[in-house]
Amino acid sequence: MAGGVRRKSPGTPSPLWGKLHSLWQDKHLVLFKTEYTLLVVSILWFLEIGINVWVIHKVAYTEIDWKAYMDEVEGVINGTYDYTQLKGDTGPLVYPAGFVYIFTALYYITSHGVNIRLGQYLFAVFYLITLLLVFRIYHRTKKVPPYVFFFVCCASYRIHSIFVLRLFNDPVAMMLLFAAVNLFMDGYWTLGCGLYSLAVSVKMNVLLFAPGLLFLLVSEFGLIRTIPKLSLCAVIQVALGLPFLLENPIGYLSRAFDLGRQFMFKWTVNWRFLPEWLFLNRYFHLLLLAAHLLTLLLFALRRWKRPGESIFELLKEPSKRKIPAPKNTADQIVLILFTSNFIGMCFSRSLHYQFYVWYFHTLPYLLWSGGVKKLAHLLRVLILGLIELSWNTYPSTNGSSAALHVCHLIILLCLWLAPALPSAPAETQEDKPAKDKRQ
Repeated sequence: MAGGVRRKSPGTPSPLWGKLHSLWQDKHLVLFKTEYTLLVVSILWFLEIGINVWVIHKVAYTEIDWKAYMDEVEGVINGTYDYTQLKGDTGPLVYPAGFVYIFTALYYITSHGVNIRLGQYLFAVFYLITLLLVFRIYHRTKKVPPYVFFFVCCASYRIHSIFVLRLFNDPVAMMLLFAAVNLFMDGYWTLGCGLYSLAVSVKMNVLLFAPGLLFLLVSEFGLIRTIPKLSLCAVIQVALGLPFLLENPIGYLSRAFDLGRQFMFKWTVNWRFLPEWLFLNRYFHLLLLAAHLLTLLLFALRRWKRPGESIFELLKEPSKRKIPAPKNTADQIVLILFTSNFIGMCFSRSLHYQFYVWYFHTLPYLLWSGGVKKLAHLLRVLILGLIELSWNTYPSTNGSSAALHVCHLIILLCLWLAPALPSAPAETQEDKPAKDKRQ
C-alpha cells in the first residue's frame, strides 16, 4: 500500500532454536524419551566429576588389594618371571600378564604404589572413561529411558567404592571390555577382538562374554573367517605372557587361568544361604557349570539365532548361505554380549563384592530388553534397587543372597520371553549374494 510501512517478514528459525523450543515443550518428558539420552547422560557425566572428587576427599580409602598388586608387580620388576614365585599380602598372583604390565605402569606413576591419592584420581579417570563408553552404547541403542542413568552412575555407592576407594583391577578389565563392545557396534571386529583379548589379559572374568562373541563372529563371518580373529586373540595372550611362559609355562597357565580356583565362603555375595560344605562341594560346582552351559546353548539356539535359520548354515560364509544373512544390528550385538555375561553371573560359583562391576552397567539394558510388557518401569527400578541393596549388604545374609538370585531369575526369564528376531527372509531368484564388506 502506497505510503504504508513495509513490514519485515519473519525469518526462518535456526535449527538450534527449533531444538531448544522442542526441548522446552517436552521438558516433562526429557527423562522418559530415549532421544534425550545424550543430553541427560552428558549432564550426569559432568556431575560425576564432582562426585568422584568428593568421594576421594571425603570418604576414607580402604586398603584391600592395592598393596598386594604393587608387591606382585614389584617382583616382576625385580626380575622374577616364575608366576609361582610372585605373590602379595593377600596371596599369589592369579591374573594374566596384561594385569602385570598395566599395574607396573601404575606402580611407577604412583611412586612405587605409595601415592594412593594419585592412584585414586587415575581410577576416577578410568571410571569417567568407562561411563563415556557405556553411555555411548546406550545412546546408540536407545533402549533405556534417560532417568535410569541416574541409577547407573550417581546412585551406586558400591561402584564408586570399587573404582576410587579400593583400586581393584576389575574396573580396568571392564573399561577395556566396553571399549571393545563399542568397536563391535561400529563394525571394527578385528580391532575389537584385539581389545577384547587385552581385557581378558587383565582379568579372566571377561571370558564370560566369550560365548556371545563367538556366536556373533560366526554369524557375521562364518567359521573359516572367524578363525583368524580367534587366532589374533590367542596371539595377543601368548605375546603378553611370553616372558612368563618361557620361564615356567605350566606355572603361568595354572595361576593366570585357574578355572578351578576355590573361593572363600565368608566373602560370597550370592550363596550365603547355602551351608558352607555345599558351597565348597565340587559336585555343586559341576552342576552350576552344566546349568551355565545348557542355558547358553538354549539362548544360542532359541533366542540369538533367527527362526528357521540352521546353525550349520551359520558356519558357512555369509555369501555362501542359502538364506541371505543380514548383519547384526548394534542392539543385537549388545544384547547377545550382555546376555552371555549375565548368564555367567547367574551361575557363578561365587560372587565377591568387587565382581559387581562385571555386570552393573549392563543391568538396565537387560531389564529394558526383556519381553514381559507387564514389567512396568517401577518394577524394573525396584529390581535395580534390590540388586544394589544385595551388593551393599555387608556381610551378605541369607535374605540378601536369596533376593539377588530372585532378581537374576526375573531378568533371565524376561530375556527368554523377549520377542524373537525376525525370521530370515526366504531366498528368491533375484537374490544375489552381495560381496561381504564385514571387517
